[in-house]
Amino acid sequence: MDWKLELVPIPVSDVERARRFYTEQAGFAADVDHRADGELRMVQLTPPGSACSILVGKGLGDAAPGSVQGMQLVVSDIEAARAELVERGVEVGNIRRFEDGAWVDGRGGPWNSFLFFADPDGNGWTVQERPA
Repeated sequence: MDWKLELVPIPVSDVERARRFYTEQAGFAADVDHRADGELRMVQLTPPGSACSILVGKGLGDAAPGSVQGMQLVVSDIEAARAELVERGVEVGNIRRFEDGAWVDGRGGPWNSFLFFADPDGNGWTVQERPA
């Protein structure tokens, strides 16, 4: 039996601001934007090429905005991914690698090139280059 991760909630303080960030800056697709009543809003967003989506909204739980750290995306070209995020206005760090127990700037070998960014609430994302 397959067990597939489909949806991960990301707590945010302002749903519309988060929706704009993830669609306009991070490049995610807005799959669903549903309002059930004045207390519930669900916005499902999916990174390009991903089978897993995130969910931002109102009335979805009590996790603190900005409390999710380490969500990870993988890309085939870390430099192109960084350039796209920068072009879209995302504050993104330099490409880094883990070497001798510490983070250092610059590309690494297979599976060892990363960049980091956060959404407006401080939820942290890692982008990792996967080998071709």
